[in-house]
Amino acid sequence: MTGRFTGLLSRNRRTVPARPAPGTALAEITGLHVRLGQREVLAGIDLTVRAGEVLALVGPNGAGKSTLLAALAADLPAASGEIRIDGRALDGWSAPDLALRRSVLPQTAALSFPFPVEDVVRMGRAPWAGTPLADADDEVVAAAMAATEVTGFAARPFSALSGGERARVALARVLAQRAPLLLLDEPTAALDLRHQELVLRICRERAAAGDAVVVVLHDLGLAAAYADRAAVLHDGRIAADGPPAEVFEAALLSGVYRQPVEVIPHPRTGAPLVVPVRNGHYGLTSA
Repeated sequence: MTGRFTGLLSRNRRTVPARPAPGTALAEITGLHVRLGQREVLAGIDLTVRAGEVLALVGPNGAGKSTLLAALAADLPAASGEIRIDGRALDGWSAPDLALRRSVLPQTAALSFPFPVEDVVRMGRAPWAGTPLADADDEVVAAAMAATEVTGFAARPFSALSGGERARVALARVLAQRAPLLLLDEPTAALDLRHQELVLRICRERAAAGDAVVVVLHDLGLAAAYADRAAVLHDGRIAADGPPAEVFEAALLSGVYRQPVEVIPHPRTGAPLVVPVRNGHYGLTSA
């Protein structure tokens, strides 16, 4: 009986995916169309995500950024086209094996039960159960909480946290998952200035460690400062794709956002700064 049980455990132990070489295509999107109801939200997307880079998805509301991320995460079906993760069609992966290869941070984090923060972060380790790396759970969870500065309230219930604190805990869960492809949907939306910078520094650190990070951002300054590439979405299509210094061009962004902008280099770093063109004086006037 013992031998039979041991053999069953051995057969159930899953293979850990190899770490990708720098520049490896971790996600490939070809001719992707996605419909939500009667509306075609994505209309022919071609995009490659490579190990070692931060790719920012930017564009106005309704452009298709979150839909693209959800399709890449296998949370939305494609009407047509193909998505490949780690060289295999997305629908060819089982859910447990896909979870070893990509992690997802949705726009909002909600839980029905008041789990302590540490337990929420530990949920990110679920895909590693039955693998040789399951023994590292405690170390990985502690490192993820430290990186996102949530260690100080590890015992507090998730439901008692502020919006910004919940966002950082949710990111810690994603980091604890240790997947080589990170999909982050507006991770800075609820955060103050300090923690916005913290999150994007984490993105850069993960890319430097060999991961691929796809992040939806509304702040073009953050995208310009931290992303290797930016894909500008407009009406369900990619209007431009390349380094921010090349694609953040005033005429393109003015047309995409329907708001005149200027693009000027940062005086110290040279990174492009996108500034709305404002007419008139908006300062306070004395009576």
